Amino acid sequence: MARPTRSKSSARWLDEHVNDPFVKQAQVDGYRSRASYKLLAINDKDKLIKPGMLVMDLGSAPGGWSQVASKLVAPKGRVIASDILPMDAMADVEFIQGDFTEQEVFDRIMSAVGGAPVDVVISDMAPNISGVASADQASSIYLVELALDMACQVLKPKGSFIAKVFHGEGYEEFVKAVKEHFDTVVVRKPEASRARSREVYLVGKGFRGG
Repeated sequence: MARPTRSKSSARWLDEHVNDPFVKQAQVDGYRSRASYKLLAINDKDKLIKPGMLVMDLGSAPGGWSQVASKLVAPKGRVIASDILPMDAMADVEFIQGDFTEQEVFDRIMSAVGGAPVDVVISDMAPNISGVASADQASSIYLVELALDMACQVLKPKGSFIAKVFHGEGYEEFVKAVKEHFDTVVVRKPEASRARSREVYLVGKGFRGG
């Protein structure tokens, strides 16, 4: 029987992953994913997450961003994380599993917030890839729009928003939408974000409220 062969794209991804310096560094540092270094780089530049803050992490699994945020807000801050997928527990992070667009899950998140002002909403969400570029782009824009909608509901005035978004159909419109709600919007491409990836990170500062 012939052995199954990997596609060129999957073989390239595997090779990149195995040899990726950020994957290796994550194993050394104990981070759950290489994505941790994206948030570290963004925060190093923009100084948005600070000790004592309340941070909401949307699409948090497997927990790389929550790990970073929990260390940055320590010792008295909090991280509330949510994802449709399960996420292993970690210290100083309250995880709520489910779709935050569903009322029951939204209510649980709001209960966890407890009326406290949310300082920063972060989102590294990405859709399951179908391989159909137009459909995948539409799905990614939909997710980041949901993240912005949540941010607008929970952020305190002058709060901040960090979200992954992909260049393509709907990107410019989304940037305009973020600018309507924040005093300053900048685009970041951390070193840990692969050069060939269309992903960038929008950073909204100075939430105007409402």
